[in-house]
Amino acid sequence: MREYFVGVDIGTSSVKAAAFDKKGVLLGKKTASYPTLSPAAGLHEQDPEQVFTATIQCLKNLLSSTSGSVAAVSFSSAMHSLIALDGKGKAISPCILWSDNRSATIAEQLKKTAEGSDIYQHTGTPIHAMSPLCKIAWLRQFNTSIFQKSAHFIGIKEYIIFRLTNELLTDYSIASATGLFDAKKCDWYSPALDFAGITAEKLPTLVSPEHQLNFIKNEFAQYLKIPANTPFIIGASDGCLANLGAGASSPGEAVLTIGTSGALRMNTNTPANDVKQRIFNYLLVENQYVTGGASNNGGIVYEWFTQQFFGTKPNSKSMKPRQEALSLLPAGSDGLLFVPYILGERAPVWNAHAKGGFHGIAHHHTLAHFHKAVLEGILLNMSLIGEVLEEVVAPMQVIYANGGFVKMPVWVQMAADMFGKKICLSENEEASAFGAALLGMKAIGHLDDFSLAKKMAGLRKEFLPDLGHHEVYLQKRKEIKAVYKRLFDE
Repeated sequence: MREYFVGVDIGTSSVKAAAFDKKGVLLGKKTASYPTLSPAAGLHEQDPEQVFTATIQCLKNLLSSTSGSVAAVSFSSAMHSLIALDGKGKAISPCILWSDNRSATIAEQLKKTAEGSDIYQHTGTPIHAMSPLCKIAWLRQFNTSIFQKSAHFIGIKEYIIFRLTNELLTDYSIASATGLFDAKKCDWYSPALDFAGITAEKLPTLVSPEHQLNFIKNEFAQYLKIPANTPFIIGASDGCLANLGAGASSPGEAVLTIGTSGALRMNTNTPANDVKQRIFNYLLVENQYVTGGASNNGGIVYEWFTQQFFGTKPNSKSMKPRQEALSLLPAGSDGLLFVPYILGERAPVWNAHAKGGFHGIAHHHTLAHFHKAVLEGILLNMSLIGEVLEEVVAPMQVIYANGGFVKMPVWVQMAADMFGKKICLSENEEASAFGAALLGMKAIGHLDDFSLAKKMAGLRKEFLPDLGHHEVYLQKRKEIKAVYKRLFDE
């Protein structure tokens, strides 16, 4: 009977479960979505039980539709979420997402101090409202009722693992994005815990991303129709696994991901700490780091634009001809610039109060110009992250792209022009889920290491840059920096 490996990717707006054979060939995938709530400006939350229900249903749908025997299930997850549990293991807070800015003031104050610099240098997590470090500190100061009732603080993947197994565990990779974890020592960092006002007992037990969980509960094994001893691997963060799933491991190789959010990342053997605290250093597995910058303003900005300007979603049939027509407009949108910071911003500006807007609007600009400017604006910010990576880590030679934006060839070509680099698309678009499956393969002994990841990922298509367009975008980079400086620099 054919064996296959499953990667479950718990994202911001949906969960994806994908099955791969032993050679990495995609056999099938399923998706389930869940809502994000914004009870007030700057707040972004989800119901953890809704996410769990969607995840287990998505996994069941995949298993029931895939022939063969599942060899292992491994998890990928979005980073920086926070859920408070009481002493009985019940969630007493919503799942506070990476995009939530309620702790912005705390983060801004900490970042200016020697204590904040020390925490960044040890944890590799930039001081920002995204981090559980600042979220817990906010609860301690402004929601004392929840803070005092909390027995544990966990993220969304940890919640799903807890519901499946009753084990409170977190992997090194997710932990390294909390602002509470010393990645070099693979242990919680005491000064960060002191700032948050907690002890290590309030946090999950730390394990390797390859850790195999104990038996899942019988009720879920029966629901999924699999043996209770089916290997479940705890997995890692979606960003790190997206790099693994893309097969980008050699020097000079970067990965550009634009889904709900956006990120640009490179693999390193040691942390590449930036004295200006502009980039992160997260663990994939021990002694393998993924260094880069993440943006709040990825596909979610494009979805906002299409909903407000066209009354539809980016992937609707009505949008395809509009998207294809953008290639007829010149690079730079005839002078129109879009600053994409409608959700504040993480890298490279790290300003939770940043705002977005159009600059340089003139009488000749059409709706199509605004359309293209939005896509360019999202990429301009990603290219600014690229400048930091090339300054601190290494020059980029080639970029592997994944995330929802790769479904729009005109946007991918725009990215190649923006960076002036060749952009490669892997055979498998679900890079984080594939990375999770690869981790599962290694955890149960099917792979000795990840050296075959690039070959297994395959290469579907290449986009070569138009260097004339690249020169235009280099000028646009200077323009967006100048506009931001006028508006937001203190």
